[in-house]
Amino acid sequence: MLLHLTTLDGWLAHPDRPYATASLALEGFIHCSPGEAEVLAVANERFGHTPGPLMVLLIDEELLDSPVRWEAAAPTPPPGTAPTVLFPHIYGPVNRTAVAGMLEVGRDAAGRWATLAAWS
Repeated sequence: MLLHLTTLDGWLAHPDRPYATASLALEGFIHCSPGEAEVLAVANERFGHTPGPLMVLLIDEELLDSPVRWEAAAPTPPPGTAPTVLFPHIYGPVNRTAVAGMLEVGRDAAGRWATLAAWS
């Protein structure tokens, strides 16, 4: 399962079209993370000031219409992530049928993104 961070509004926008991000237009791919530790590290590095709700899309790689490449983080991985970890990048939009579920990212008492929980 690939993990992709987005705001709730970002996911809900344009529900009749495949999901795409600004990074797809700018960099040619959609950023994902391989696991919970990495997605929380990315959340704190890139979404620290996002008020929320912050969501994680659970994307089934086998159901994607777009290709996935596992690549090193550039220029460096987020703090707390091993430098050898490869990150999945989706080279095209995400067909919504590949999204198997969604989790909500929660903050700890210090205000850091720290937990993943089922979204209701």
